[in-house]
Amino acid sequence: MAAIECIPIGVVRSPYRARGDAPRQGRLADTVAEIHVHDAYAAGLEDVERSSHLIVLYWLDRAERGQLHAKPPGESRERGVFSTRSPARPNPIGLGIVDLVRREGGVLVVRGLDALDGTPVLDIKPYSPEIDCIPEATGGWHIKK
Repeated sequence: MAAIECIPIGVVRSPYRARGDAPRQGRLADTVAEIHVHDAYAAGLEDVERSSHLIVLYWLDRAERGQLHAKPPGESRERGVFSTRSPARPNPIGLGIVDLVRREGGVLVVRGLDALDGTPVLDIKPYSPEIDCIPEATGGWHIKK
């Protein structure tokens, strides 16, 4: 299997310094953080303000790797990691949907990101309710019958 190379496009600056500092889900917190986009990629931010919300993909660089089971909060038994939102997983890629508060040059000020300070950012995409929201799943966790 060939290796995959990802180059960070920026870094998160947040008040969360250690894993226990961050909320379980960023969308449940009102904390403001910054995404500092590296100069080489700052031109890619053109027109980002057209979106009120962004999808941020980031590398959970302090998460354990190789975990195949996790016990979600409030549950009594472990499940396969791919059926959970645990950060401990073979490829610890974080995904957050954040509110774009404002852009200041190459810095995005966002709300709702649970990433630790210094977390590498892999990509930023506009959130589109027409594409990214599944109406029948808006009530929360859905288990297929």
